Amino acid sequence: MSTKERLGRRLIQLYAGLTLYGASSALLVEAGLGLEPWNVLHQGLAELTGLTIGVVSIVVGAAVLLLWIPLRQRPGLGTVSNVFVVGLAMDGTLALVPDARSLAVRVPLLLAGILLNGAATGLYIAARFGPGPRDGLMTGLHRRTGRSIRLMRTAVEAAVVATGFALGGTVGVGTVLYAVSIGPLAQLFLRVFDVPSASGGSTVVATGQPRGAILRP
Repeated sequence: MSTKERLGRRLIQLYAGLTLYGASSALLVEAGLGLEPWNVLHQGLAELTGLTIGVVSIVVGAAVLLLWIPLRQRPGLGTVSNVFVVGLAMDGTLALVPDARSLAVRVPLLLAGILLNGAATGLYIAARFGPGPRDGLMTGLHRRTGRSIRLMRTAVEAAVVATGFALGGTVGVGTVLYAVSIGPLAQLFLRVFDVPSASGGSTVVATGQPRGAILRP
């Protein structure tokens, strides 16, 4: 595969992954059985402000990106694109998908949302255009404090979930299922969507990111 072809594939993966991430997150919202940590916060803020959850996601992503400055993090194309594409895709999907009232519909929506979110994560990370704003915050805190990424992620996401829940965000079985399944799913799809580098090596972990980090938008 030529350099131009690799770049084209990476760009397609980047924007397909970000769009799919927003769409899959919208399915979790429609399921109403529990959201991923940051969207618990986004939903809570949406309830408080009257804005759509997608718009809130964009605003929060931009605010988190500002926190990169003191952490000396450098955003990539994927980082900046993430701020806008995920939120727009989420709102677009929510506008198209009818409300799900029956549990027989909501459970499949939940499972589909988690599975597609894992696929989106694999697409997006394998493109190697930089981590999402929220994950860059955690890796930046890891470097500045010397604490493990797992500790930083747990601390930040626990605070995010607690705040979002207090504001009216949805926490439930879906939140727990997402937490335990997204890591294995992301690893699986990272292998599926890996773009070989020019030297023939693997690119499934973004350059400069600590080993073993699962980075999500």
